Amino acid sequence: MSLNVPTALLERAEAGPVDDAEFVACVRDSLPYAWSVISEVASTTGEAGYAEHAVPPPGEAERGQLLRALASDAIRSSLERHFGVVLAFQNCHRVAAFAPEQTTTERYRAFTSVRGQLLNQSPELRDC
Repeated sequence: MSLNVPTALLERAEAGPVDDAEFVACVRDSLPYAWSVISEVASTTGEAGYAEHAVPPPGEAERGQLLRALASDAIRSSLERHFGVVLAFQNCHRVAAFAPEQTTTERYRAFTSVRGQLLNQSPELRDC
């Protein structure tokens, strides 16, 4: 799953640094399913400082978008800065957003722990 980079943005990148907002817009336009999942969890953190998405993607293309967005350091960190959250990711569909101050909580530690990862496994998820 690759980004669809407009020619003008590619030319700016070839010439030097690119504005975060332009990059985030490219991600939004290139990975619409991932954008919708991440914007949903980011916008619903609310008073709890935490929100989670645990619905499997409708297809392989959407799964690829989510994996691409969260596996790329540049994309993930840009999305975290844009939405003001820390993203946590367990598998092809379980994504959480935490308010930055929530990264010291038990909920965050449990979600990102080895134990949390193991408990989130099942035979139907082994291929995701």
